[in-house]
Amino acid sequence: MTRVPRVIVVGAGIGGLAAALELAARGLDVQVLERAAAPGGKMREVPVDGAAIDGGPTVFTMRWVFEGLLDAAGTSLERELDLVPATVLARHAWRAGGRLDLYADVARSAEAIGEFAGAADARGYLDFCRRSAAVYRTLQDTFIARPRPSLPGLVRRVGLRRLDELWNLGSMRSLWSALGRHFRDPRLRQLFARYATYCGSSPLTAPATLMLVAHVEQDGVWLVRGGMRRVADALQRIGESRGARYRYGAEVAALQVARGRVSGVTLADGEVLPADAVVFNGDVSALSAGLLGGAVRAAAPGTAPRDRSLSATTWCVHARTAGFPLEHHNVFFAEDYPREFRTIFEERGVVDAPTVYVCAQDRGAAATALASGARERLLVLVNAPPDGDRAAFDASWTEARRRDAFALLAACGLEVEGGGRDGVATTPAGFERLFPASGGALYGRASVGPFATFRRSGSTTRVPGLYLAGGSVHPGPGIPMAAMSGRLAAAALLQEVGAWRRAARAAAATN
Repeated sequence: MTRVPRVIVVGAGIGGLAAALELAARGLDVQVLERAAAPGGKMREVPVDGAAIDGGPTVFTMRWVFEGLLDAAGTSLERELDLVPATVLARHAWRAGGRLDLYADVARSAEAIGEFAGAADARGYLDFCRRSAAVYRTLQDTFIARPRPSLPGLVRRVGLRRLDELWNLGSMRSLWSALGRHFRDPRLRQLFARYATYCGSSPLTAPATLMLVAHVEQDGVWLVRGGMRRVADALQRIGESRGARYRYGAEVAALQVARGRVSGVTLADGEVLPADAVVFNGDVSALSAGLLGGAVRAAAPGTAPRDRSLSATTWCVHARTAGFPLEHHNVFFAEDYPREFRTIFEERGVVDAPTVYVCAQDRGAAATALASGARERLLVLVNAPPDGDRAAFDASWTEARRRDAFALLAACGLEVEGGGRDGVATTPAGFERLFPASGGALYGRASVGPFATFRRSGSTTRVPGLYLAGGSVHPGPGIPMAAMSGRLAAAALLQEVGAWRRAARAAAATN
């Protein structure tokens, strides 16, 4: 191929934006198609009474992923985004009593835990931190940043001499079980078990390797001045400066295949756009469900409903608060954490006292001082079953969840003006409409047992020319992981482009 390869990226989530930027910076002809009106995917802004509220991811970690992406594009993270390091990682409270802050500084967190639960649990926390750092160091280069994961490949990269490290990662134990070895206070077991929910899983069945999230947070959590959507805006802005084009309100109805490989896309209005390759940045189940046409239905396996990760019900609220001193990130617990996850994953229901996460977006190191009596922007979230395509999450169901969530907040001391009634709610059914074929699952496949992560699709598919990015494929959900998936898809595509160009040069040399 002598001309510039044409690439279409379907979906302007973080994975698609990262892939588009990487490919455009390498000189390819890149067009991004997104059916929504703005970039970001799950990193969405929800307007509420004149305020723009982050309605999706709220945590920015693993900044080295974005430093590498932007450095490869000829710019820098410092130049493109205003990031402020968080000193308080999160504030935690329990209905039965107690409040605990975790800090970016491990020693300060250990001191707080000692005051909260005693010296033994402070020592347990330090041991937990050492173990989480070991897990992260072992997996960062051997698994997280590698394409197409497999257990034999992981063993090969770790090496025979370090197999004991691989065994000690904890993949054969659940996170819930492993935490019982570190903490005596059941509230601390709850707190750190929440790391399983970062990939939409139950701590009762997720592998203990997810304790690596603790090290990721200790390595740095940043607040994005102006809100999380600025990340998506920056990736588009830089992509445009490198030649990528972006179309919004452009819904892709089908992927076209000719002579055994992807040849373009058909839009919902019938327009056909040719392409030499396509990067699909949507839930991988949309392919197997036939939402992108029959020609690519077998391109990659989808996720069965029983294997989906958590969904959520969220409320974006602009209201006054009182009683509880909010930080930027806040988590409110009831007493029976295991019951919450058994109810969601086994009974496909919700408990009447769910764990509630509140992102107070006008609080924290990146915020200006909140005037006394001023309304503030809140994202309130509770976990929910990923059945948005199979169950009726109607107004009465949503209202019951609102009452339960805000009642738990009140029991922990936080009063929210109006109790969330004037907020904008999104249920699993709403997330299914936003992200088709997901069932509302926000993290792709749940991590159940030691080998679940190897079942995620990699960057390539069974259809030549079709590549995958996004939180439903390797290396998994979350902002940095989605960005990494985009880089992995771009790298695989560029490898194919290199083969095309070598073949063209060889053909030219023989003529």
